[in-house]
Amino acid sequence: MPTYAIGDVQGCYEALRALLDKIEFSPSHDTLWFAGDLVNRGPQSLEVLRFVSKLPHVVSVLGNHDFTLLALAHTDIDIPHTMHDILKAPDRADLINWLRHRPLFYHDEMANYVLVHAGITPQWTLSLAQKYAKEVEACLRSAQFEPLLANMFGNAPNYWNEDLVGWERYRFIINALTRIRYCNLDGSLELDYKGPPQSAPAHLMPWYKFAIQDLNQTKILFGHWAALEGKVEESHVFPLDTGCVWGNALTALRLEDNRVFNVACSPSD
Repeated sequence: MPTYAIGDVQGCYEALRALLDKIEFSPSHDTLWFAGDLVNRGPQSLEVLRFVSKLPHVVSVLGNHDFTLLALAHTDIDIPHTMHDILKAPDRADLINWLRHRPLFYHDEMANYVLVHAGITPQWTLSLAQKYAKEVEACLRSAQFEPLLANMFGNAPNYWNEDLVGWERYRFIINALTRIRYCNLDGSLELDYKGPPQSAPAHLMPWYKFAIQDLNQTKILFGHWAALEGKVEESHVFPLDTGCVWGNALTALRLEDNRVFNVACSPSD
């Protein structure tokens, strides 16, 4: 029963099916892990969400575009998106409810893998990242989930403080797990710059370059950052977003032997 971790699908259903054909995926025997951003930008977000939500063996963490879908479904925000098919679907309520109950952070202790959409802020340990992710997950599954979704947007605060409370606390946790790419040298989040590390300003450093306590011995799977093109120097870090929605590739990593599979994508996928 192999496990495959898959990068950002973002509504590219045909590419996902092609990738699953390539790995000879068996729904009854294989497990799929998705690094978040199942939806948005691509042409078939509804088909992706329906397919993934019905898989018998699946782990899917929340990404920033997944949060956007939840906000569109439950608040009056007005932002550009390509998820109208989901919002108009007869099974909308079931799909949104399934998505709302996904984790932000997943740790498989036996395999020693962490799955997260974007990354981990340098101020946290593995156990703290799990703890804070569960705070947001609990709120998402409570009667307060709509106010949470209405108040989660924004870049501030950008530095972790245990004394943060309310929406500011939740906003930082969500940003740290679903939007992080770079930090300033003091460890504060820099959420605007999206380019590759070789082109980054000197005052910025990729989050995974920081010596995060007890995470350097853990294998970290993440998406979100297509500009990395699936390549980093660190042997314990596995970037999975290879820019499928931009016409590049959709990637899967088989956890048992770290073998990489990918299929070429086109923007119409």
